[in-house]
Amino acid sequence: MKKSALFFLTILIAMTSLAQKVKTTAANAAQGLSKEEKQVMAWIDAHMPQAIEMLKESVNINSGTLNIEGVKKVGALFAKEFEKAGFTTEWVAMPDSIKRAGHLVASRRAAASSNSSSSKKGKRLFLIGHLDTVFEPDMPANPFTMLNDSTATGQGVNDMKGGDVVVIMALQALEQAGLLKNTDITAYFTGDEEHAGYPREVTRGDFINRAKQADIALAFEGANGLNSVATGRRGASGWRLDVTGKTGHSSGVFTPSAGYGAIYEAARILNQFRETLSTEKYLTFNPGIIIGGSDIEYNSETSKGAAIAKTNIISPAVTVTGDLRFLTEDQKDRARVKMREIVAQNLAQTSAKISFVDGIPSMAPTEGNNQVLSVINSISMDMGAGATVAGDPGSRGAGDISYVAAYVDCIDGLGASGRGAHAPGETIHLNQLPFLIKRAALTIYRLSR
Repeated sequence: MKKSALFFLTILIAMTSLAQKVKTTAANAAQGLSKEEKQVMAWIDAHMPQAIEMLKESVNINSGTLNIEGVKKVGALFAKEFEKAGFTTEWVAMPDSIKRAGHLVASRRAAASSNSSSSKKGKRLFLIGHLDTVFEPDMPANPFTMLNDSTATGQGVNDMKGGDVVVIMALQALEQAGLLKNTDITAYFTGDEEHAGYPREVTRGDFINRAKQADIALAFEGANGLNSVATGRRGASGWRLDVTGKTGHSSGVFTPSAGYGAIYEAARILNQFRETLSTEKYLTFNPGIIIGGSDIEYNSETSKGAAIAKTNIISPAVTVTGDLRFLTEDQKDRARVKMREIVAQNLAQTSAKISFVDGIPSMAPTEGNNQVLSVINSISMDMGAGATVAGDPGSRGAGDISYVAAYVDCIDGLGASGRGAHAPGETIHLNQLPFLIKRAALTIYRLSR
């Protein structure tokens, strides 16, 4: 009890200075908020200790993607919190062969009405989070720890258990104010965002189908500052380059009969990729592993390889694997065409082939996304926080929202703010958390009413 009391005392002290700033901001922006919205904001301020406790409890459960029981435990914790907001929860299990925990879905539906004049006019919302982190149980432990009065660290504290808490607290605040009546909202927290299982038709099939029933998807990956959200995210795909050459004594290299060998051909191809495509905005392609020699082995499942070679033997084989990131499907397709053309321009006595595999699609910026941004911007202005703008799509990698971007209007980056995601010592800015929860709550309210 003493330890728990000390923890809450620390949180309350940490929030004191922030509360004073919030009061000043609210007073300056009071004319932009309704009575109900002010009630929501006040409830969030009063319940920040509960938000931090929920965050702490979830962070202290290891939920690395492959830790199936840990992911399920976090799901069970959040399910209870969703139910406090009047949501019905369910667990979408995955087949054992996929070796993933599954997903948490929380939903509430507008009551059906035969009176068309009173039919619901608000948008159907699809809220996205994820339960897993990159930190597996065999990695060094990093429990929730207060570093100072405004910063905490812990595994997944920012990416994205902090974002999950933003969603849940926003919904609880709206529920207590009676503002979720007649809304149509689905919150979908995946259990394998950091390392999605295959086949994707199974691991993301239900996710996509439910999103198609919505009008707008809001994702709560980490915020890049308080005044920027994502209207676009790049997609990610993979490629593999296999090169063969004529082997022989190294003294014959460069001659017409011996040719250049596989390593020179691989180097030509990679360098020509760089020279031809590296200046195109939002397009990147990174060779992650290269193996060459007289006898090579590569395991795509483990991303490990081995080679045997001698300096006086012309290499007969090279394998290279890498990723390709893009902002639109058209950009991806055009890049692949050019890469194939480059691969086909073989040096003497060599041949090469390249294959591509789709990963996560892109979330291209659209006018629909911009319209949702305009609502969020209006809320930020009404809260006295200044304008909210679209961030640089190139600053973000692929995410779960990208799977549904072709079907609904999308915004991402509405979650917690912090530093060092995916690395030991990951942090969250607790002093910014109240604002982010309030903005999320008002965004959900104005879009869904």
